[in-house]
Amino acid sequence: MVYCRGVRGATTADANTPEAILEATRQLLALMIRQNGINPDDIASAIFTTTPDLNAEFPALAARQLGWMNVAMLCGHELDVPGALPRCIRVLIHWNTTKKSDEIIHVYIKGAEKLRPDLSSLPPVDWEELERWIQAHLNREAKPSGRANPTSTAPTGKLSLAAGEQPDSLSPRASSPFSKPPGR
Repeated sequence: MVYCRGVRGATTADANTPEAILEATRQLLALMIRQNGINPDDIASAIFTTTPDLNAEFPALAARQLGWMNVAMLCGHELDVPGALPRCIRVLIHWNTTKKSDEIIHVYIKGAEKLRPDLSSLPPVDWEELERWIQAHLNREAKPSGRANPTSTAPTGKLSLAAGEQPDSLSPRASSPFSKPPGR
């Protein structure tokens, strides 16, 4: 029988830069994938969080770079708890699998082991071999959003109207069960 299981992991980034956040997240995800035999087609969703001191890039981009193009993902910040582990990236993957919950291997690395010492019993990691695996699986089409790129086309905030449509008219295209009725 297939169940939706949670697979957790955490790591730390060396700095608040896009490169450091993406590198740390790719390493974490690669270990989670390899330790559990995760196939992206079996992932229902993933939630990524960072401590408030990490905001240079969305960690979910690292998952897109590893080919998770059709996975629903969300990024957010952890609570700003005094004394919390700095520069920490966490992930919770919702994975459809036949494995039992006690067979799931959660991954805590690069200082994040102290968050869950009871779940931090990975064998030693060959970081060079892991990086070769990441490079072999890298989707070079997944690129940063370009929000800091001055040549990118940002949304203007203007509403596009259909031909012949007036700004105040309620057209069938604009009408939905969720639209407010006119005059209310």
